[in-house]
Amino acid sequence: MSDSNITDFNPSCFILLGIPGLEAVHVWISIPFCVMYTIAVLGNFTLLFIIRMEPNLHAPMYYFLCMLAVIDLVLSTSTLPKMLSIFWFNSREIDFSACLTQLYFIYCFTVMESGIFVALAYDRYVAICDPLRHSTILTNTVIGLAVLLRGALLVFPYPFLTRKWPYCRTNVIAHTYCEHLAVVKLACADISISSHYGLFVAFFVRGPDVFFITLSYIQILRAIFKLPTKEARLKTFGTCGSHVCVILAFYIPAIFSTITHRFGHNVPLHFHVIIANTYILVPPMLNPIIYGVRTKQIWDRLLQLFTRKGT
Repeated sequence: MSDSNITDFNPSCFILLGIPGLEAVHVWISIPFCVMYTIAVLGNFTLLFIIRMEPNLHAPMYYFLCMLAVIDLVLSTSTLPKMLSIFWFNSREIDFSACLTQLYFIYCFTVMESGIFVALAYDRYVAICDPLRHSTILTNTVIGLAVLLRGALLVFPYPFLTRKWPYCRTNVIAHTYCEHLAVVKLACADISISSHYGLFVAFFVRGPDVFFITLSYIQILRAIFKLPTKEARLKTFGTCGSHVCVILAFYIPAIFSTITHRFGHNVPLHFHVIIANTYILVPPMLNPIIYGVRTKQIWDRLLQLFTRKGT
């Protein structure tokens, strides 16, 4: 077969392998994945319902929580159903256009989620460090709109760059979803543009976001230690500590996945795929629990709903 014929090959679909090397336990792995997805869907819909029904929660922080809930629902739903079909029914094919759509949704909404974490950290900083100005600083939708536009525009080139490459090697993706580099590495061309742009987006987003979140929580910690009573310090520290745990659960696997995909050639492939799934699956499950249960107004409203049903 001539080289030109090989180069002209472009797949109409890709084959997702799932977790390479762990195919024998796919069914068992699907159990915690399915549980996490169920909790994420129920938790985020409950959070949206409570904020929608309670007028007292129509404030900037809760609008950010609504945005976070919608982002988590889209992020988890764009990946989990296909993962479960691989694990349960060995349905590994995904259409080329569907793969690019999934790729865009994953990276677009992870960038948006990162922006929402910054907004929530800033909201907590203003509420604790400058409470008298809290209602005046965060009154408009500029921050939310900026978060959405940043995600949509920065990731917009991903699918177009991915579609432009010729694919002549294979259409098998050693992953559970269409991860950007896992797809473009199948191309028989110089993919440095896609690789460098993906690295630019990763560090342009996560670097400043992590910096601003860290700066906000340093200021919050300084304010906490100035609180007059030990009970107030412990309560505020506990709430902020749980928020930090959720943020770390999002950023650490994301950064690890980005680094190992480019430089961690000795990292086992199945370990990399599991880590890559962590920041897609775990934050959507934890966010409504942490931000909902640890927020007194939401927790009180939830208890009222169950109390009324009990009576």
